[in-house]
Amino acid sequence: MNVHKRKFRVLLAIASILVMGIFSFTLPNQPKPRNLKVLPQNISHDSLEQVMDGFKAALGVKCSFCHAPSKTQPGRMDPASDENPKKDIARDMMRMTMEINSKYISQIQTGDTAKLQMVTCATCHRGKSKPELQ
Repeated sequence: MNVHKRKFRVLLAIASILVMGIFSFTLPNQPKPRNLKVLPQNISHDSLEQVMDGFKAALGVKCSFCHAPSKTQPGRMDPASDENPKKDIARDMMRMTMEINSKYISQIQTGDTAKLQMVTCATCHRGKSKPELQ
């Protein structure tokens, strides 16, 4: 496996772990994220950025793929806005992967030395905004 693929997989594994609920708390001097419907309300800014970076890598997209432009600040995005329908699709996909991992993958019996691979965005997307059928 080449170095880039290994780094990509490590990044996705970290993002998956973060999405599954291992988050640190928001520091008081950082703005609290708004309109979180799947991610924990107490997620730190850094953890949220890591999750978003994982999504961008898994889908090969930029932030504007899911986030709508700001109506008050031209050239910027409004992360709390729900105007982009792809954001709700992303939320549904997050719920789906969490359910697959908790309901099915977590039930697989493994040996002491076996490492279990969790389902992540990259499992299907593989760096593309639309998963390709195999």
